[in-house]
Amino acid sequence: MNDLVIRPATPHDVPAIVALLAADPLGVGRESPDDLAPYYAAFERMAADPHQHPTVAVRDGRVVGTLQLSVIHGLSRRGATRTIIEAVRIHSDERGNGLGSRLITWAVEESRSLGADLVQLTSDASRVDAHRFYERLGFTGSHIGFKLQL
Repeated sequence: MNDLVIRPATPHDVPAIVALLAADPLGVGRESPDDLAPYYAAFERMAADPHQHPTVAVRDGRVVGTLQLSVIHGLSRRGATRTIIEAVRIHSDERGNGLGSRLITWAVEESRSLGADLVQLTSDASRVDAHRFYERLGFTGSHIGFKLQL
């Protein structure tokens, strides 16, 4: 894995990130890789916010993984800062070789460097294998999440 680079995403990476999102079984019906305009607009908003860290893992010049790390300052837990790991995707050719572990470990280390006291993530209830993966990395299933589509 020495040839792997984990770095901040750039606008140039947006098509590859969207392709990873769309290749996912849950993303196939909700992502639109043929219309990148809303993704570029979202990326601009993220790039302007110092608390958003879109990230890619690159091997041989190709984006093979991605995640978004968001920093949230709060009052609970004695004013704790937390990070949220979102939109973790690994290219199908790269699964099973430790890339996911390396990317999440990077996100946890980056969270520490950003002053976070807690790292959290959500995972769709149907992703049983992903739940086991996160538990192996030390995460615990402590909450039940809810969403309201607007």
